[in-house]
Amino acid sequence: MSTADETLASLTRQIREFSRERDWEQFHDPKSLILALVGEVGELAELFQWVPADEAVSQFEDVARRRRAGEEISDVLIYLLRLADVLGIDVAAAAAAKLEGSRARFDVANVRGVAPRKD
Repeated sequence: MSTADETLASLTRQIREFSRERDWEQFHDPKSLILALVGEVGELAELFQWVPADEAVSQFEDVARRRRAGEEISDVLIYLLRLADVLGIDVAAAAAAKLEGSRARFDVANVRGVAPRKD
């Protein structure tokens, strides 16, 4: 297990314990976690809603804006890891497998500098 895998596993355990300590596991069914996740993604999207695309990076150089984005990204990650935990999914392994499949599907020689399309 790599350090990154260990970090994700540790974070997942911490989130699970946080939920247990508060007796919130009863509320953490997949549907409820997905709805919470979507809500947090919406809050993250709100931060970028009226920011011109070519200014998105520079506007988040501001410490307060970057902090807010970090908070919302953390909320998304926490709910995503909680959902994976409830469903028994090893996120690190699933992401590594998905990335490997994407490497095969999007060969560098064929897609470099070209946005993927859904047909």
